[in-house]
Amino acid sequence: MRKLYLASGSKARRELLKSFGFKFKVLVTKVKELRQAKNISYAELVKINALRKVQEAAASVKSGVIISADTIMVQDGKIYGKPRDLSAARRMLKNLSSRPQWVYTGLAVIDKDNQKVKVSYEKTKVYMDKLDNKQIDAYFKQVSPLDKAGSFDIQGKGAFFIRRIEGCYYNVVGLPMRKLFRMLNEMNIGVLLVACALVTSLSGCSTEYNMVTGEEETYYYSTDKEVKMGESISKQVESEYPPVEDLLIQQRVQEIGKKIAAVCDRKEVGYHFKVLKNDEINAFALPGGFIYVNSGLLIKTSGDDEVAAVLAHEVGHIVARHSIKKLQGVMGYSLARILMVVVPQAGEVGATADAVFTEIILGYGREDELLADRLGARYAKLAGYNPRAMISFLEKLQETNRYKPLAPKSYFKTHPYVPDRIREVKLELGEKLDFSDYVNIEQKPHK
Repeated sequence: MRKLYLASGSKARRELLKSFGFKFKVLVTKVKELRQAKNISYAELVKINALRKVQEAAASVKSGVIISADTIMVQDGKIYGKPRDLSAARRMLKNLSSRPQWVYTGLAVIDKDNQKVKVSYEKTKVYMDKLDNKQIDAYFKQVSPLDKAGSFDIQGKGAFFIRRIEGCYYNVVGLPMRKLFRMLNEMNIGVLLVACALVTSLSGCSTEYNMVTGEEETYYYSTDKEVKMGESISKQVESEYPPVEDLLIQQRVQEIGKKIAAVCDRKEVGYHFKVLKNDEINAFALPGGFIYVNSGLLIKTSGDDEVAAVLAHEVGHIVARHSIKKLQGVMGYSLARILMVVVPQAGEVGATADAVFTEIILGYGREDELLADRLGARYAKLAGYNPRAMISFLEKLQETNRYKPLAPKSYFKTHPYVPDRIREVKLELGEKLDFSDYVNIEQKPHK
């Protein structure tokens, strides 16, 4: 096995490499990073910094492969690196949350044995919710912003205020893994470094017929690994938002959920339903059958039929394996196979769990949401509930949104396309459509 070195003191980068099964040693350099882009592009700037770091680190070892990276945030022509102090961090995060920004990461790899050098970069666009001082201070009490470019982390609690990203998730963490893996392969290094992981992952890869999509689909996670991943993430969720203490409320939701689970198309997972102590209107499903409903959403429901509609929608996501497929798409084909071998135990999930939860918070695509609605209406009806309750609940939330701005993690934030969704449910139930069903425009608040 070739020796691998990481020329970076970043904790996030170390944890990320470990989560992908890489064995390596850390070499911390003393290179002063350039933070001016005069006469050079931002891409060239981070590439230069990464190259200088990897060259200094390579000079201290006789053989092996050395990896380095440099990350910056750019907004309106201004470069943001790591803040000097908390005051600078506060100003930085407030500015970045006001408008979209770009994350640039330079990557450099040196193969000392074969005298090969490769340099590249990745960029990702990030959209945040606008944060006030109170929200920023609350966030800083939970994490240290001083070791993070832009003062925030997407893989941790920063995920709660990141609206969406365009590009590589791991680039925002600080090490674009798909790009790195491609660079290693182009240098004929990748196979040597991860051969053992690949052999193991290939044995667990499977192609299955998904009866709800009607397509043959390849999964790099077995059901067991999916469940263990869900278990790990559920612990993180419940540490942040404790379950409601009222046992009657929990029992009610669990009983409704069990009826839905009993009629769904995927019964090899054990479904778990819980109500969280959170005022925001939201519900979400984790891999492996873990479904959560916020107390704020539960208050908005009228009767068991609407509760069943919400739970059935989330069960639909699990049946269709939307979270797993989304993770595979974000990570890329090769890396998803490698990652699979790193999750046999709940304690080994680490960055993987954070990544999955982040993607879930960011929401699913249009087609996934519409499929979950169709399945939800179907399962609610089979379980003996009125499936039209899904329409009434969506209409209720739509009306609420007319008068009240969306919270950072509202049901609307993570479940868009409401007019389309209502129309889809009506089609599933065989109802006749009228003109309003074809007008895909959100109504504005009354004056």
